[in-house]
Parts: sequence; structure tokens; C-alpha cells
Amino acid sequence: MSKFIIPILFLIILLFSIFKKIGPYDTFTEGVKSAIPFATSIFPYLVSIFCLTELMEVSGLSDILLNVVSPVFSLFGIPKELSKLVLIKPFSGSGSLAVLSDIYTKYGVDSYLARSASAIYGSSETVFYIASVYFAGAKKRNLLKPIIISLIASFFSCVFACFICKIL
Repeated sequence: MSKFIIPILFLIILLFSIFKKIGPYDTFTEGVKSAIPFATSIFPYLVSIFCLTELMEVSGLSDILLNVVSPVFSLFGIPKELSKLVLIKPFSGSGSLAVLSDIYTKYGVDSYLARSASAIYGSSETVFYIASVYFAGAKKRNLLKPIIISLIASFFSCVFACFICKIL
């Protein structure tokens, strides 16, 4: 059934545009034209996020940070083994997916750690990536408050994910 969702959605949009007497192809090409400048405007932000993420990993700063925050995370119920996932998730989706895969391999997919890691992966967001995309198009660029709020929300989603996995 799910394989029919996209074609059905496509047909609904096509029929709606015909009903409203809007040229679907012309509207689509106009949308693409407006997307190109947006894509070029967010490119520097994305490159900087990817470079900073890689620099943190290669320099060893992520390991140092991991050793510092693991005891604090433990106070909130996040196991030490999941600290790296909690730290990398706000920066990199692909990096956190690699950490998740390592957790699966090391502890098994049915373990408490794997279930908690899956819940953390699914309940938190790549905060800096989203911020770079969102604020690239915004005129006002007061980034500090939204990023801090997003990081706090992401952290507590990780705490709650571990709590739920522990009681279930």
C-alpha cells in the first residue's frame, strides 16, 4: 500500500492544479528557479557544519568532551555507552547513524542500549544542520537562543528515550 502513496499524491496534485486552472509544469519550474538561490545561500553554512564536525572528531576534542560529559549524562540516566551518540546527533545525522550502527554491532539490536540508542536517534535532531538551513534564509540571525533551546530539548528527548526504554 505504501508504494502507491507517492503516485496517488502526484495524481491528486495534478488533478487539483487542472481543476484550479494552474499549469503544473510552469508552477514546478518556477519553484525550482526559486530553490536554486536558496540552495546556494545555505551551501556555506552546510560546509562549515560538516567541516567542524569532522575537525572535532579528528582532533580528539570529541573524545575529551565525551569523557567530561559521560558522568553528567549518567546522572540523567543516559548510559555511558550512548554518550557519543548524544554528543554527535546535534551535529551530524550520518555520524550519529554510524555510531548507532556500532552500538548495534557491539551490543546487539535487542539490548537495552540498542533500543535506547534507536530511540535517541529517532527522537533527537541534527540541531546545527537544521539551524544552518533555517537561518540561511532568515533576515534576522539571532542564533544563540534558538540553538540553546533546541539543544536542551534534544538532550531531554534523549533522557526521556532512555527512561522509556528502561521501564518498557
